[in-house]
Amino acid sequence: MTKPIPRTGSRRSGRIGSRKTGRRIPKGVIHVQASFNNTIVTVTDVRGRVVSWSSAGTCGFKGTRRGTPFAAQTAAGNAIRTVVDQGMQRAEVMIKGPGLGRDAALRAIRRSGILLSFVRDVTPMPHNGCRPPKKRRV
Repeated sequence: MTKPIPRTGSRRSGRIGSRKTGRRIPKGVIHVQASFNNTIVTVTDVRGRVVSWSSAGTCGFKGTRRGTPFAAQTAAGNAIRTVVDQGMQRAEVMIKGPGLGRDAALRAIRRSGILLSFVRDVTPMPHNGCRPPKKRRV
């Protein structure tokens, strides 16, 4: 009787359990992208790897309701709830965009209990680059 050959590439040889729950993240970066139509909140670790994300659309808001401050607050709460369970205590906040959800998302982040080291506005501003589209006539 021959010996069975050990299979190195099998699933059983890997680690058991999911990687998401195993990782402890003490510090992270919260990116809030607030457009007029939607608000997207992404939580990353310091190296930039996405840990959790949420948007007003994934929270169940459809159409014009996605751009509201309440939708942004709900999206921020959903994204942060998962990382607080993973042990995040400190965070930096980067806010981008002109939408209504900027302040509401920041308020929800402050209420979550995470210590904020700084809040930075990273909205891209042209230094007179491209010509803007012509004005709307309604």
